[in-house]
Amino acid sequence: MLRGFATISFYAADLEAAKRWYTEVLGIEPYFNRENPDGSLGYIEFRVGDYQHELGVIDSRYAPAGRPDVPSGAVTFWHVDDLQGAFDRLLSLGAEEYEPPVERGEGFVTASVVDPFGNILGVMYNPHYVEMLKTAPAT
Repeated sequence: MLRGFATISFYAADLEAAKRWYTEVLGIEPYFNRENPDGSLGYIEFRVGDYQHELGVIDSRYAPAGRPDVPSGAVTFWHVDDLQGAFDRLLSLGAEEYEPPVERGEGFVTASVVDPFGNILGVMYNPHYVEMLKTAPAT
């Protein structure tokens, strides 16, 4: 039934600032931008990683009703080759520690931060990801 991530959505009250921050973090510009009716930026989307998964950042005025005003909910972990380096870089760019690096056993290490817009961003070294990538067909 679940075949893969289609889009992971984050929210930001200042989408222009989020665009700059995520462009710096990811090292790429968003491939898709949509304006609000008033001409301000309403949505941006990046293609990220080995499988070009979509990371969308949405103007927070479109957030679901009842969305908490503190970081909460599911944490999506993105594989990184250098967990400590990625974690340190996110902190140096203005993210705040949510959970420090934690050894989970058998080579798995996770950490998470809260981006400057209140979203939880997880990073993980995942040996299964590395193994799957070796067997994936070339794109």
